[in-house]
Amino acid sequence: MREWADFTVEERGGRATLALHGPLTISSIGLLDRKLREFDGSVQAVDLSAAGDIDTVGAWTVWRFADQQKARITGTSGQADTLIAAVSEAASTAPIRPERSALPLRVLEDLGEKSIGAWDGTVRVIGFIGQIVRAAGSLLVHPRRFPLRALVRQMELVGVTALPIVGLMSFLIGVVIAQQGAAQLRQFGAEIYTINLTGRLSFRELGVLMTAIMVAGRSGSAFAAQLGTMKLTEEIDAMRTIGVSPMEVLVLPRIMAAVIMMPLLGFFAAAIAVVGGAVIADLTLGIPFLTFLLRIQEVVPLHDLWVGLIKAPVFGLILALAGCYQGMQVEGNSEEVGLRTTKAVVQAIFSVIVLDAFFAVFFDQLGWG
Repeated sequence: MREWADFTVEERGGRATLALHGPLTISSIGLLDRKLREFDGSVQAVDLSAAGDIDTVGAWTVWRFADQQKARITGTSGQADTLIAAVSEAASTAPIRPERSALPLRVLEDLGEKSIGAWDGTVRVIGFIGQIVRAAGSLLVHPRRFPLRALVRQMELVGVTALPIVGLMSFLIGVVIAQQGAAQLRQFGAEIYTINLTGRLSFRELGVLMTAIMVAGRSGSAFAAQLGTMKLTEEIDAMRTIGVSPMEVLVLPRIMAAVIMMPLLGFFAAAIAVVGGAVIADLTLGIPFLTFLLRIQEVVPLHDLWVGLIKAPVFGLILALAGCYQGMQVEGNSEEVGLRTTKAVVQAIFSVIVLDAFFAVFFDQLGWG
């Protein structure tokens, strides 16, 4: 059974003495600490002769109480003397909670910090893009330095290995679009237009948009984590030391791979989404599978395909830039890698959705609505 620390107040030699008994350790001092904080009397001495084991927490509790009461500590052992001396030297009079400014001033301070941070971030992003342009120009002047193997490897990682998950996601999206669209169109006796809905949404919007979000979470995060880890372990500094440009061999292949593979992945996703819609239409709507696919060729305008293919490389550029930029900004410790990876994914997805909205307005103005 656990023994708890406690105290009694006694009169010894005409002065009030607080006698402690029991172990003064972190596991047994909880109740004693509360009682000492609530103690409203006055003592001139604190006696530890009947106390048991003592640790740093117990020593600090005893010293704090004695300091508040201006009392002398007696009956200490060698271990207690050492610990009490150590905690007394480490004591600080600084407030536990720092002073806070008034709410309006804090709001202005926070707004100023955010504004300065946004400006500094903009300058760094522009500088990063400038480094990419310079690296691309250098490779154009010296094409033999072009990292072809790195580009092919990144194309495999961004595109080929993403086909299963992108295909599964797109198939299920096609199923959902067709199923939910048919449920709404059935109210008007227009289930046949489920084909139009599935085809146009897949090729124009959801195919490339959902693919971009998937690639941002999959490859964009990988870019940030890989480059961040390399910078943290000073591999990037070592490359600069031996005369190898990290922008040429690490950043450019990743950006080019994302730009090249995104249109292919977007078209693949749209096609698989149409197949998913055709499957659910065949099973639940009575529209034959081949009839669904043949009808797609008639009801989906060619410019819908071009809209998706035009947006795809822009989305790929944005998500690759976000991943590489955040990875190259890692400093300090391994925690920064996780924070920068999260920022890369959030920024990429947010930017892609905002750009998609702008593209929707732009193509509508062109008459491709």
